[in-house]
Amino acid sequence: MSSAEMVRAHIFVSGVVQGVGFRWSMQRVARRLGVKGWVRNLPDGRVEAVLEGPRDRVEELIEWAKRGPSWAVVENVEVRWEEYRGEFADFEIRY
Repeated sequence: MSSAEMVRAHIFVSGVVQGVGFRWSMQRVARRLGVKGWVRNLPDGRVEAVLEGPRDRVEELIEWAKRGPSWAVVENVEVRWEEYRGEFADFEIRY
C-alpha cells in the first residue's frame, strides 16, 4: 500500500455556518477520515479550518464542508493550499 501525498488546506466557509453544529460536525467527520487540524468560528460569521492529512481525505472533507451539517446553508468555501507541516495530533475545535 503506497502512502498518499500528505497535504494541508486552509479553508474559510461562508453562509449560515455558525450556530448550526458546523464545528462539531466537521470535527466528527475529520476524525472519521483521519484528518488532523482545527476549526473555529470567526467574528465575521465565517468558519475557518486548517486540515492536514492524505490528499484524498482532505479533499473529501472539503467536499463535505461545501454542504455542511443539515442546518447549515453554505454559500462559499475558499481553499488555500499550504505546505504540509504535520503539526497536529488530532482535530480540535478552537474557541
